[in-house]
Amino acid sequence: MVTHEKSRRMTARAVWLHLRVPFSFFLLPVFWFALSQSPQSDTGRALAVVLIIHLLLYPASNAYNSYYDKDEGSIGILETPPPVDRTLFYVAWGLDIVALVLGAFIGWPFVLYLLIYGTISKAYSNDRIRLKKYPILSWLVVGTFQGGLTYLMTYQAINNLPLRALADPRPLLAALLCTLNLLAIYPITQVYQHDEDSRRGDLTMSRLLGIRGTFVCAIVMFGLSVTGYYFYFEGGSPFYMLLGYLLPAAGFFLFWFWQVYHDAGKASFRSAMRMTLLAGLGLNAFFLTLLWLNHS
Repeated sequence: MVTHEKSRRMTARAVWLHLRVPFSFFLLPVFWFALSQSPQSDTGRALAVVLIIHLLLYPASNAYNSYYDKDEGSIGILETPPPVDRTLFYVAWGLDIVALVLGAFIGWPFVLYLLIYGTISKAYSNDRIRLKKYPILSWLVVGTFQGGLTYLMTYQAINNLPLRALADPRPLLAALLCTLNLLAIYPITQVYQHDEDSRRGDLTMSRLLGIRGTFVCAIVMFGLSVTGYYFYFEGGSPFYMLLGYLLPAAGFFLFWFWQVYHDAGKASFRSAMRMTLLAGLGLNAFFLTLLWLNHS
């Protein structure tokens, strides 16, 4: 009896770990950006949207990905992921269904977004389709769906806007900037997984670029992003504030790149997580500050 209860607790803990809920923190800047730019946001709708996306949609995607990948090496924020079983598959689908039900109270465009995102995330991992093994396609899909599409649908949902409002140049530029941010950081999160991805036959974007090429790609995408933010903020004080918030992440990135350039073994899980954490802290802090300034 004691052994059975212990096993059950361990299974529940393993499921929780594979949901990788804390990793949603690194994707929160997209939400804060949309909220900070919202002309008529509703607090209740905004709270519902952030909870549905970050506590249901993203964890469901993470669980589904973990179930099919069955990683033995480090992934996301898990340095030593526990073994998975069929339970994780059902949990992923359960979270998706709950997200759709709750999303119906927000509106049909939001439900459509949840359906599209959920479908694409499953195609990304599922063995029969496995978008993950197509490096450029998967890179563009992740950047577009976690970045630009999520920005636009968050912006639409929390303001209860007609879909045609998303065709305006300003939200489209903001969505592009979110996509560029994801295109910069996503290959970095793969840079320590080359051996694991090779064993599974997945040619990820980072494997395609190589370790040094992954860093060069990040520099190019981040450079485009920074240029875009300059035009978005019209060269005003928010742009320079953004640079200040990102200075620690940029400094660590350049130091890490220097290390990796001389020793590829420095492209480690822990360094990638430090880089992701610094970038996440900087962007979250910046957009929260921007939100406060725009609504004070």
